[in-house]
Amino acid sequence: MTLLNAFKQSPPPPKVGLILTGGGARAAYQVGVLQAIADMLPRRARNPFPVICGTSAGALNAVSLALSARNFQEGVRKLSAVWENAHVNQAYRSDPVGAYGNAARWLASLLLGGLGKRTVVSLLDNSPLAQLLEDSLPLHGVQRSIEAGALHALGITAWGYTSGQSVTFYQGVDDIAPWKRERRIGIAAPIGIEHLLASSAIPLLFPAVRINREYFGDGSMRQLAPISPALHLGADRVLVIGVRRTAETQPDRVKVDSYPTLAQIGGHVMGSIFLDSLDVDLERLQRINKTIQMIPDERKKNNDMTLRQIESMVISPSVEINKIAAQHAHTLPRTIRLFYRAIGAMRRDGSALLSYVLFEEPFCRALIELGYQDTMPRRSEILQFICAKQPVGLEESKRKSDWVRTDFEDFEGQ
Repeated sequence: MTLLNAFKQSPPPPKVGLILTGGGARAAYQVGVLQAIADMLPRRARNPFPVICGTSAGALNAVSLALSARNFQEGVRKLSAVWENAHVNQAYRSDPVGAYGNAARWLASLLLGGLGKRTVVSLLDNSPLAQLLEDSLPLHGVQRSIEAGALHALGITAWGYTSGQSVTFYQGVDDIAPWKRERRIGIAAPIGIEHLLASSAIPLLFPAVRINREYFGDGSMRQLAPISPALHLGADRVLVIGVRRTAETQPDRVKVDSYPTLAQIGGHVMGSIFLDSLDVDLERLQRINKTIQMIPDERKKNNDMTLRQIESMVISPSVEINKIAAQHAHTLPRTIRLFYRAIGAMRRDGSALLSYVLFEEPFCRALIELGYQDTMPRRSEILQFICAKQPVGLEESKRKSDWVRTDFEDFEGQ
């Protein structure tokens, strides 16, 4: 066999899917992970993730990467600039009139059963986020990335309030077929601002968004199989960037005397919406892989089985993000601090809810540093997983973040 024939017959490299989960302000952690991966790759390297899927705040990160797929490091740099300079007033109105006025109108709308000239459908006014996305995301660039061969597909997931379906709107190469499964479907569509706002519309906090004939909300709601869209879009293996620390042991059961605050209840609700389904889906994927391993290759071939093993890697915080949020609660604007104090979010037991809405620079920068530090020690493992070559030297990508590391050690001791 000639060298040319051997080259022609060698299998193509696997398509690595990147899954960016939801989690509000916690999605800043994903940026730190992406910064570390960018530092591992050669300068001006293309996007190492042909398939990118995002949900909720992860959808905003996903689109930013897709737009700069021809230069991964440039895309990460632009994304980092947004998160490192984040302020609450870029996500929702934090001025007294915008915050309290909208909340008062929302409560009045509930009491009046939706009567009045303008029915307020959310507790917070996220019009600043819509304007930020309009100004900073030239979404026509997604198709350019696809045509350049730097991107295979981009998927953004939202939840349909009427149909009860988890809908993944995707833009990719022509041969990707739509899919329909129990309570989840995939629809080809040019990704627009409306898809991003819908995917990140946290229930009650932000308004639902109408797309075609239906209103959609946060894509993390009842997303029973968050890994599935990446596989339908062609991924052969998946890298998942989570936003919750993996529990090593079951939490202790302790006796409490006080009734849970609204913030405590809200924090648990947010956790159920954003986080729990991913753990279940990863466990399901591992079980399927083990089952496939037990089937002899000959039997798979004779029965024309289409099942395949899917490798997965998960990068998640090494520190409880709730604790970091509690340390940065004071950075919120005074109007919003008063608003959250009223529901108990400024207390330590309310920091879970706070961690989803604390879009402030110090908190986001701390999460970015944490993501970077969690990722760099896994350098060899990650480069092998994404089939990357020509890694840069360790000294070239070293960062001065000792002060952050010390702070994280303090969090662990609390």
